[in-house]
Amino acid sequence: MKTRTFGRTGWDVSEVGFGAWGIGGGQWGGADEKDSIAALHTALDAGITFFDTADVYGDGISERLIGRLRKERQEPFWIATKAGRRLSPHTADGYNAENLLAFVDRSLKNLDVDRLDLVQLHCPPTEVYYRPEVFGALDDLVTAGKIQFYGVSVEKVEEAIKAIEYPNLQSVQIIFNPFRLRPSELFFKEALRRKVAVIARVPLASGMLAGRFTSQTTFPDDDHRAFNRDGALFDRGETFSGVDYETGLSAVEKLRSLVPSGVTLAQFALQWILSFEAVTTVIPGGRRPSQVQENVKASGLPALPAKTLEAVAEVYQQLIHPLVHHYW
Repeated sequence: MKTRTFGRTGWDVSEVGFGAWGIGGGQWGGADEKDSIAALHTALDAGITFFDTADVYGDGISERLIGRLRKERQEPFWIATKAGRRLSPHTADGYNAENLLAFVDRSLKNLDVDRLDLVQLHCPPTEVYYRPEVFGALDDLVTAGKIQFYGVSVEKVEEAIKAIEYPNLQSVQIIFNPFRLRPSELFFKEALRRKVAVIARVPLASGMLAGRFTSQTTFPDDDHRAFNRDGALFDRGETFSGVDYETGLSAVEKLRSLVPSGVTLAQFALQWILSFEAVTTVIPGGRRPSQVQENVKASGLPALPAKTLEAVAEVYQQLIHPLVHHYW
């Protein structure tokens, strides 16, 4: 597994990480605990050293499973969690020192650690990025020894660009995949200039870029791919990257013709993401060991030729750009 430097932290993390939303079960149609812990062990076996979770994934199940992994294995690895989405209502005023401390303490308990490696504000309202006192509260948590570093997980490019103005912010997590190219414009340049780590989330567009869905595919009622296509519960950009289902299928068919022999579409999508220098780590999910094993192979693939990168951009311009570029 190849590694990349995680901003200014001094960490060298695996360029393919582990996105742990799915193993929490919630909003993904459930998850089998035995498969989930097996997937986590498979990830470590394959050289993954960066695990991304959140306090709301399965109402803490995801964090507790990763905490269990840390007890069962001796290899060093880093855990990034998130705070803020337990707020109800989810408002900017809720991002205050008292609530952030409570969220951090809950994650410390779930993960069974004395200090969190990385805490990310979890897609807060845009107004939060214009409240320096919020980032001051995070600085206080660092000083108190509760967290080592902090970052943000954002919905919009503009939020990312604003967030990296805070000098102690170490990372930005953002949706980036062949269906979401806008981050590669101004934001990636600024992240490189400021040495801020970039975590690419939703890399397979909620599984669409794995290439296994058809127009007849159905999802459980409690799976966000069924209930959140129009943003019923959270930002619709988190579901299929905001692309409507049928357009996504059409784009997948065009991308399929670009995939090298012996490579899966999912590996190709991850390989494409990793071709961008600004990306520190990409975090596909994996609820089963077989999914993890497929994902990690993207790290060992040769660089994509320029003509392939141009062809991916052309598919985006033709089918996806009009639907998403101006939103996120």
